[in-house]
Amino acid sequence: MQSMDVQKPGIPDLQFVLLVVALCTSKLTTLNIPEAIRRLIFDRCWVLVHESPPPTNPDERVLDLRHGTETTLEALAVTIRSLLGEACITTITWDHPPSEATLPSSPEARELIERLEHFDPPPKKPPDPGAQS
Repeated sequence: MQSMDVQKPGIPDLQFVLLVVALCTSKLTTLNIPEAIRRLIFDRCWVLVHESPPPTNPDERVLDLRHGTETTLEALAVTIRSLLGEACITTITWDHPPSEATLPSSPEARELIERLEHFDPPPKKPPDPGAQS
C-alpha cells in the first residue's frame, strides 16, 4: 500500500499535482478518493488550465501543464488540497505497484521531463575504481 500526506507530500508541487491528477483519472479501485471527488478534482484543475469544458471521454482526461505558470501550478495544488480537505482526506492511499514506462517519452513531454530532472536530478554513479583513465 502506498500513501502520501496531502499537506506535506514530500515532493515538489508539480509532481504532487501530476500524481494526484493521474491517480484521480486512473481506474484504481484501491484509491481512497471517491469517484465523485476524483471527477471534481480533475474538472476544477482542468478549468484552471483550459478555456474549454473538461472532456467527458476518459482517454482525453489528461492535463497538459507545459504552458502553465508558477501561479497556475500553485492554484492547482491549492485546489487539490482544498477539495481533499473538504472531503476529510488527509492522506491519499492506493495499492498499485510502480511500473516501468511502457512507451518512450514523446518529444512534447521531453521538455517537461527535463524540467523535472532539473528540480530532482537523477543520482550520479560513483566512479568505478577499477576503470582505467
